[in-house]
Amino acid sequence: MFGFLWSLFFFVIAIGILVAVHEWGHFWVARRCGVKVERFSIGFGKALWRRKDALGTEYVIAAIPLGGYVKMLDERVDHVADEDLPHAFNRQSVGKRIAIIAAGPVVNFLFAILALTCMYMLGVDSVKPIIGKVTPSSIAAKAELQPQSQIVAIGQTEVNDWQSVNLELISHIGAKQLAITVQPEGSNSRQLKTLKIEDWAFDPDKQSAMASLGFTPFMPKVSTTIALVAENSAAERANIEQGDKIIALDGTPVQDWEPIVSYIAARAGEDVTIRVQRKADTIDLSVTLASREVDGIVSGYLGVVPQREAWPESYRFTQQYDPFNALVQGSVKTWRLMTLSVEMIGKLFTGDMSVKNLSGPISIAQGAGASAGYGLVQFLSFLALISVSLGIINLLPLPVLDGGHLLYFIIELLTGKAVPEKVQEVGFKIGGSLLFLLMSIAIMNDITRL
Repeated sequence: MFGFLWSLFFFVIAIGILVAVHEWGHFWVARRCGVKVERFSIGFGKALWRRKDALGTEYVIAAIPLGGYVKMLDERVDHVADEDLPHAFNRQSVGKRIAIIAAGPVVNFLFAILALTCMYMLGVDSVKPIIGKVTPSSIAAKAELQPQSQIVAIGQTEVNDWQSVNLELISHIGAKQLAITVQPEGSNSRQLKTLKIEDWAFDPDKQSAMASLGFTPFMPKVSTTIALVAENSAAERANIEQGDKIIALDGTPVQDWEPIVSYIAARAGEDVTIRVQRKADTIDLSVTLASREVDGIVSGYLGVVPQREAWPESYRFTQQYDPFNALVQGSVKTWRLMTLSVEMIGKLFTGDMSVKNLSGPISIAQGAGASAGYGLVQFLSFLALISVSLGIINLLPLPVLDGGHLLYFIIELLTGKAVPEKVQEVGFKIGGSLLFLLMSIAIMNDITRL
């Protein structure tokens, strides 16, 4: 329950910030163009808070935090007094109307740059993209990727952390081959590896892009020492304590964590004697294992988390910059997120990506809660990603979105004539239906992932 409330809280915070940023773009440019703004609303439905400023604009925070809007004076919507006609949106030049509508997505991109700039000024703790394991007979194995090699480039793009690697891998979905440049351990030379990915089967709901290609990131070795004991677990009932080191199971010595996991998983509900080393003492503890079902498979469950060895210092680094260089890095990262978003939308239309990969508000809420749990730096990164996505989606040429309005205005700019209102109304209906369909698919995808 706490996890749900945590995610919901940060979902509201994230959406509130991003909607406010987007609508403020429309609002600010509309004011500069002489258009009267009647209402600036964050959220829909019943107003929870409202006030008016000296220029007559009503500011509202509403009950349903799933969007917002800026209501401008427009004689196509309401009657406008003669003295206010110069301040009506529809009476502005087509250039001003384009500027007002485009301002929302543009400010989303500028906000992403700001968020990432702040993130890089605070400092991002990262690890080098060094390959841990390579699955035999996998795509990566056939390309002769080797463990302990550091990935330094995907295609033509230099990468320095796993997030960058993941983004660049995803951008190659639908391609026939993938070029990965690596630097072997202890070497200063680079090697180019070409992965044949015509048959690459990538399902983001089941595994990462890296795992689907057949390699995983290096992780410090898991020890047999207990870092955490879950409440009300079999381990707690057997008096296993944090800091205990498992040295034997039913009299058989163990030195690695994987054999412990396999042994316990195969004995759901059974009694097992676990020998632990507790400080200077060796203790035998009798444990009645619990059971749990995952994907229809019942396995034994102890209820402990092991300690990991420390990261090698040479593998860790912090990306932290002065304000100017942080701005440069934030701008570069924002541009890559923008281009990648456009590429992914294109892959949806070409069929290289499935609509099953679309995410809706539930996934966004989970992402907001998870990123906030890791701290401010990760939450800023999440806000930047969603802000870019919001800006790109709003630029799609669907009449109910900013991009649809821009399409009509560009046609008017080129032809010298406004698109007939009947044509616009048909476009709004078609665009609304398509948007509703996409949102329905995204929400259904969210539900199936729960």
